[in-house]
Amino acid sequence: MSGCVFCGIVAGEVPAFRVADEPDGVAFLDTRPVFKGHVLVVPRTHLITLTDVPATALPGYFGLVQRLAVAVESGLGAGGTFVAMNNKVSQSVPHLHTHVVPRTKGDGLRGFFWPRTRYADDAEAQGYADRVAAALAPAAA
Repeated sequence: MSGCVFCGIVAGEVPAFRVADEPDGVAFLDTRPVFKGHVLVVPRTHLITLTDVPATALPGYFGLVQRLAVAVESGLGAGGTFVAMNNKVSQSVPHLHTHVVPRTKGDGLRGFFWPRTRYADDAEAQGYADRVAAALAPAAA
């Protein structure tokens, strides 16, 4: 897509520190990493959110993400990884991308990047669970 920096990286028109270039996607270092070695994984096709990915492409794309999570951990001697994806809100580039961030114990990253909350009680929690399940049911049918 014209003007998309990630499409430019996939096409080789925009420079990037590539980590992987495969049929299922391209991975490269984030230019503003949470920690050094923070990798972004993008599909070759311009897709904006996870819901835009065809079901047939999911195994290949997430297989690449999974392999990169292992590679970031073992290649950098990290204790683990944080794997995340934004859809629309807080999505800095409107091209689907998955973050694979190296983690070490005591690295200062605390859970998620936003404040946490609680449900008032079990009934409220069940109400939310029921609403999501009801919205999921038609997709499963």
